[in-house]
Amino acid sequence: MSTDFFENWTTQLRKGLLELCILNAIRGERLYGYDIVRRLRGIEGLVISEGTIYPILSRLKREGLLRTSIEESPEGPPRKYYRLTGRGEEFLSEMNSYWNAVKSGTDETRRGTGHDQTQ
Repeated sequence: MSTDFFENWTTQLRKGLLELCILNAIRGERLYGYDIVRRLRGIEGLVISEGTIYPILSRLKREGLLRTSIEESPEGPPRKYYRLTGRGEEFLSEMNSYWNAVKSGTDETRRGTGHDQTQ
């Protein structure tokens, strides 16, 4: 496999997973951008930074999945906090269900136990 092909594949995989991970990080909490980055940095292979996360957060807000509030911070400038909307909670539930089905099917295929396997 060529290095370019592998790099493109991992980039595409990360793009989709980032949204899922960001929404899951925010679920049930109110977080600001850097909090989200810190939580997701530990996921090997995800490659996340503030420059990566803010455009995604803006898009998720435009889609009505997040709402924001700005609060003063004793540690510096005001912070923008993100929280899931009701629509965001519903959408995340659907995303997690879909991810679980894809992951389960992928794991079965990797183990050689897929449902439609011919011998």
